[in-house]
Amino acid sequence: MSLAVDRTTRDRTAPPDPVGVLARQAARESAARTYARTFRIVPVHARGMTVTGADGRRYLDCLSGAGTLALGHNHPVVVEAVQRVIERGAPWHALDIATPEKDEFTDALFAALPPGLAGRARVHFCGPAGTDAVEAALKLARTATGRSGVAAFTGAYHGMTAGALAASGGVAVKEPMTGVAAEAARLPYPHAYRCPFGLGDSSGEVSARYVERLLDDPNGGIVPPAAMILEAVQGEGGVVPAPLPWLREMRRITAERGIPLVVDEVQTGVGRTGTMWAIDAAGVEPDVMVLSKAIGGSLPLAVVVYADHLDTWAPGAHTGTFRGTTLAMAAGAATLRHVLAERLPERADALGRRLRAGLTTLASAHPSIGEVRGRGLMNGIELVEPDGAPDACGARPAAPGLAVAVRAECLRRGLIVELGGRHDSVVRLLPPLVMTDEEAGAVLDRLDAALTAAEREHRA
Repeated sequence: MSLAVDRTTRDRTAPPDPVGVLARQAARESAARTYARTFRIVPVHARGMTVTGADGRRYLDCLSGAGTLALGHNHPVVVEAVQRVIERGAPWHALDIATPEKDEFTDALFAALPPGLAGRARVHFCGPAGTDAVEAALKLARTATGRSGVAAFTGAYHGMTAGALAASGGVAVKEPMTGVAAEAARLPYPHAYRCPFGLGDSSGEVSARYVERLLDDPNGGIVPPAAMILEAVQGEGGVVPAPLPWLREMRRITAERGIPLVVDEVQTGVGRTGTMWAIDAAGVEPDVMVLSKAIGGSLPLAVVVYADHLDTWAPGAHTGTFRGTTLAMAAGAATLRHVLAERLPERADALGRRLRAGLTTLASAHPSIGEVRGRGLMNGIELVEPDGAPDACGARPAAPGLAVAVRAECLRRGLIVELGGRHDSVVRLLPPLVMTDEEAGAVLDRLDAALTAAEREHRA
């Protein structure tokens, strides 16, 4: 039987049939779809941290649009901002032409930037995805320096377009694309639990020394790069916070060698990690910041902010039809102002500490939790085989099968979480910054129950 449906005859007043919706999605969408395979739900209502499916079930959302929903679903300040644009009949689409909404967004953005950068910054509006902003940042650095390569790190994730993918660490998505990583020099990102040097806690110090010596080695194989790009906390890489001294060393090393430092704040920005920008915790300012996800207040928006001495490209050097719609500008400005006015980064820091304390308590009862890590409300637990032989740093083998089971058990208990890290063995928690204390407690309780059920199944 054909799954094609005449849209003119479908009853729009009747509750959606989730089975039919999911069947049509599977039949018509590409094999590359991801979240839809894992979360077999059809959301029809959402508010704050709670999502309601077409079947009436309610879920606590610890995915938040992969970190996009800083204020959760349908926050009143965002809804009001969008409604104002609609009610006054403003153009929703204006390419890169000046509008009052763009002007307000830029004011709000510059007020939120690190002060030293804000005083000498330029902003470029890109296509609506973070990966396009990464492409723009790399193109900017290449134009300004006259060099072509990029220094990037193991475990990184910067997007799925060619340049961003070249700077990312994941191997599987690169294998079908011959030559995609040709101009990316891969450097070791510090990771005490999965230390690239097998040294554990000294990972950051050794990584900094290695990076500096390699860049200065005339036989090291690295042509001076146009930029170094990094995440202050790796998200898709498994929620790995960079040591703050290491971030300061990367700033020193790049500044001394005239290498623009690009910090990818697509997932970490707008208060997520307990400071407005993740790099703020180190007390340093990059040359370039790549921003998307929460910057648009849940609507598609991406920008590159950079020091004005890099502003050497010609008109039209990087364009895109959807360079920030009016609705996204309004939603983004409202979100930035609300996050600062309500001191939500400080709230994320305090609540994140509480969550990690709770996760550490869970780890004492669940030997499959190898490590708890995170910063602010960007947290994760790495799942391991508790009976596996430890490596040189004491880390046991990753348990990707168990992680898949935990994610499924969480969903059965009304908790949406996602996986990441090496072998997809890290259960990641990205709740909105407006999560309440009660919701945090419920997240821990449901995760505890899911771990118990998944471990029992894993042992059987």
